[in-house]
Amino acid sequence: MKGIMIQGTSSDVGKSVICTALCRIFSRRKLRVAPFKSQNMSNNSYVTLDGSEIGRAQGIQAEAAEVEASVYMNPILLKPRSDRDSEIVRFGKVYQTLSGRAYREQFYEKGLETIQIALAKLEEEFDYVVIEGAGSPVEMNLNDRELVNMKVAELADVPVVLVTDIDRGGVFASIAGTLQLLNDAERSRVVGVIINKFRGDPTLFESGRTWIEEHLGIPVLAVLPHLPNLSIEGEDSLSMKTSFLSKPLNKQVLDIAVIDLPYISNYTDLEPFRHEDDVSIRFVQAHGNLGEPDAIIIPGTKSTFHDLTAIKKSGLFEAIQAYMQKNGTIIGICGGYQMLGETLIDYAGTDTGIKGNRTDGLGIVSLETMFEDKKTTIRSTGCILNPKELLGEQIEGFEIHLGQTTRLSTDIKPFLKVNGDEEGVCLKNGRVIGTYFHHLFHNDQWRTWWLNELRERKGWCKQPVKPFTLTRSKAYDRLADAVERELDVELLLEKLDEWEIIKQ
Repeated sequence: MKGIMIQGTSSDVGKSVICTALCRIFSRRKLRVAPFKSQNMSNNSYVTLDGSEIGRAQGIQAEAAEVEASVYMNPILLKPRSDRDSEIVRFGKVYQTLSGRAYREQFYEKGLETIQIALAKLEEEFDYVVIEGAGSPVEMNLNDRELVNMKVAELADVPVVLVTDIDRGGVFASIAGTLQLLNDAERSRVVGVIINKFRGDPTLFESGRTWIEEHLGIPVLAVLPHLPNLSIEGEDSLSMKTSFLSKPLNKQVLDIAVIDLPYISNYTDLEPFRHEDDVSIRFVQAHGNLGEPDAIIIPGTKSTFHDLTAIKKSGLFEAIQAYMQKNGTIIGICGGYQMLGETLIDYAGTDTGIKGNRTDGLGIVSLETMFEDKKTTIRSTGCILNPKELLGEQIEGFEIHLGQTTRLSTDIKPFLKVNGDEEGVCLKNGRVIGTYFHHLFHNDQWRTWWLNELRERKGWCKQPVKPFTLTRSKAYDRLADAVERELDVELLLEKLDEWEIIKQ
């Protein structure tokens, strides 16, 4: 299996996007290519067909590569539960929860074994692998036991391309400093650099290219332009929030307030709204900023109890209740669904570490959520039961949650039927919806109906369906086109062939 590893001079230089582009470019050449990231840290998950959990970025890269995502593409996923502890997901299933120090001291050998198994599995099916690093390969305080940069390049025995972000400045120092801090064996793997996020005329960087190649002895493989509005999900919550900032709020835009939870998870549930011209998303952290939105969304969270406490301290708890007393519209997804209820009980201590801990929810719906040991992770298809206008419409999505929620009144209508069971809640003809289904808004017919209900309440005309899946597929091709215009892909493939010969 031939491969290339994309490492960065720092975080957020564009590694994920470039890996996504390469997966699409190789796929369009009919090459069997797989994405790979040994260790991901994110509460933004992707559920595979067999109900396993991997990092969202590798799921997206698999889509770009036109292959089915598997746990071997991201064998280790760290999901932060606090500032110190993370849940370790190994090969798609919960392994254990450790502090950062304990992870370094206790998991390293197991991590190496995990990575080697994953790479061997990918080699059985694919001819090429596009590997994504994390942060910087020269974090000197961590490098003795790192599992995601040069150690992975060594295990896979692949060359490395270094990516740097010129938009943030200091590009020459960041490249030179990174190369200087690599040891000789690591430095010998770096076959080129990519300058990313260049604004303006790229010919203005020709002298910079010459300086890098002459003084640092490394070829500049491409100067990639700044690519705004890619229509491809970012890996972290910061990039997701930034993607919504360019749309100003005015009288001709639906105002949707998203409660900005400290441990927000699976925020890609919101991604389709970026492609609705008259929808504005606001992230709200305090009650003074809530205002009178057209709708509120409470998204998923890795720690429902913690984030519910944060809502109470911020004043949003009472503000949301007051908003709903005025016949507002609200949707709670996963942890947000749990918060809509009356009572939450951490029976097994899985959310708070305290068995039997309980707290009050928003009380918008008569529900009780019990947190137990078993985690539900599944891809599902459900049929809408309510509202009646969409009766029988299929909804595709996935579930990742610990709690089990029970309706306390027979008067509460369910939202979906899934595998013969009723799921979620739907009140007031869709003004109040709670569900464990992530990717709810990715379903075009349902999303359009819900938005049109908001539009009609404002006296606006209904809008036609915008096919989100088609939009995303086209986005992969646009990204690949943009990168291929600047990157000599044939030269890159030649370098991979040369590396394979050297290995042999």
